Amino acid sequence: MSETVFQSFFLIFTGSAIIASMAIFGRQPLLVAYITLGALIGPYGFGWVQDVHLLSEISEIGIIFLLFLLGLDLQPKSLLRAFRKVTVVTLISSLIFASIGYLIARLFGFTTTESLIIGAAMMFSSTIIGIKLLPTTILHHRHIGEMMIGLLLMQDFLAIFVLLVLLSGDGGQINITQIGITLLALPLLILFAWGFVRWVLLKLIAKFDQMGEYIFLLAIGWCMGLSELAEVLGLSREIGAFLAGITIASSPISQHIALTLKPLRDFFLIMFFFSLGAGFNLGLLPEIALAAATLGVAMLILKPVIFRVLLERQSERKVLAWDLGFRLGQISEFSLLIAYVAFNASLIGVMASHLIQAAAILTFLVSSYIVTFNFPNPIAVSEKLRRN
Repeated sequence: MSETVFQSFFLIFTGSAIIASMAIFGRQPLLVAYITLGALIGPYGFGWVQDVHLLSEISEIGIIFLLFLLGLDLQPKSLLRAFRKVTVVTLISSLIFASIGYLIARLFGFTTTESLIIGAAMMFSSTIIGIKLLPTTILHHRHIGEMMIGLLLMQDFLAIFVLLVLLSGDGGQINITQIGITLLALPLLILFAWGFVRWVLLKLIAKFDQMGEYIFLLAIGWCMGLSELAEVLGLSREIGAFLAGITIASSPISQHIALTLKPLRDFFLIMFFFSLGAGFNLGLLPEIALAAATLGVAMLILKPVIFRVLLERQSERKVLAWDLGFRLGQISEFSLLIAYVAFNASLIGVMASHLIQAAAILTFLVSSYIVTFNFPNPIAVSEKLRRN
């Protein structure tokens, strides 16, 4: 098993290094390179890497660290201020995107249930791409960073609710009681995290802040522990990781922890984008190509426009509204999870599942190009736009 895992890692990271070098010389976004490599050497390409499920599970750690680091750089007051500004925008835009997705799915002959789930999958934008392509200085010190974080987190809460509905019972029967219990768990988790950090974690950090290895271990343990507790309570590991970060953001050592964990986050995020490309069945593409293209292009065009209109009505400047709109102009990784959960629950068929996946990958690729070539970001091919 270890040899197989090593070989997979060799192919992923050596291949990523090679194709990333080619992408840079060809002035292409690196995220596109990782997804392309996955499609080429994954089980539906040359088949050099077979166990995509294992790699996908491992790569989810990257999302956990991403949300943890995001929380580390946020103060609760800033987050609440952003939530107040984006709640209406998030709810209205999500309803519009869901309706567009539903209508397109019905146009291509999918059932009512499948169309509803396809529409629900269109409501969200990618937390990974949105944050990954936003410079750190903008993300943590400017208004646009607060607005993007607020929008993405509000969408994440909506996505978790959709997943709760899909997971609440068998055969499509919704268990309202289970949904209520899970939603009640969120404030309890926040209360527990706040108390544990105040009475235990911050005291340990203050006492042993000179021991770098221990602080590193303590940070990972807290992140993973609260993430798993959130999962057990029926929420999500991502929400748990974000709470773990934001509860220790006030610690003077939070920035040191963030700096230490960034390389680890990037390691797992490379695996995430690789597994995304590797998990797509290319053989089904001809049957869903037109529907996926229609759905993906509709989202790529309409999301920036709708976000721009709604944000401008919230008194945001036009330049900021367009910037945010284009950065959020793709489908989310939560959409892929919705497709996976709905398919396993027999609520949608294989074609509907792959339609969501294909549209998501299309928007990931095109949106990455749009942002990389037109807006400030850490991996811009132009030095003029490159911001760390």
